[in-house]
Amino acid sequence: MTNEIIPTSINKNFESIKKIDPDSIEYWEARELMPILGYKKWQNAEEAIARAAAACINSGQYVDNHFTDVSKMVTLGSDSIRKLSDWKLDRYACYLIAQNGDPRKAEIALAQTYFAIQTRKQEIFEKLEENGKRLFIRDEIASENKKLFSTAKNAGVTKFGSFNDAGYRGLYGMSLSELEKIKGIKKGELLDCSGTTELAANLFRITQTDSKIIKDNIRGDVQAAGT
Repeated sequence: MTNEIIPTSINKNFESIKKIDPDSIEYWEARELMPILGYKKWQNAEEAIARAAAACINSGQYVDNHFTDVSKMVTLGSDSIRKLSDWKLDRYACYLIAQNGDPRKAEIALAQTYFAIQTRKQEIFEKLEENGKRLFIRDEIASENKKLFSTAKNAGVTKFGSFNDAGYRGLYGMSLSELEKIKGIKKGELLDCSGTTELAANLFRITQTDSKIIKDNIRGDVQAAGT
């Protein structure tokens, strides 16, 4: 049982399984990522992860900063307990796994392109001045919001105004209209008037909501607003 990994839908891309931890660091779980890269057996997946970890060490990086063991003990059907191996991988770790894979495999070639582009975007972001970073995150929010509302629609959400407002209540503890009143801004101006840190918090809110709706199979207006 532990040598198998559950295949992920071919339509699921890397962003849809990305998660963000409490320190706002994005990461992927190996058991969700590796099927997308074409690995059907966990043993083969672990070999690929080991090669990437070795490359990390050889590049002078502290491997534990990028590869985190998140294995857990699970109960099997026979009531026996067995260790289920898994890894928390940051973007650099995923990049190394892709780079050390077989480029003749379509899944690996796609992953190499994806993580190379995303790594380059991060490099550009780090070089931006404060206002440039704010505009960069604002554009990311616009993109992720479109994705979230598409996910919400597929989950059966019909009251999008209430759903959107629930997101602001979750982050700020008040409705959007109350927030706009307190800040003294016009309707619809919140994100355009927000600084980098506040925008980043909203981006975190949006991406985590999208991820949880998909992962927990949330359905309908009430559940989605609660999420």
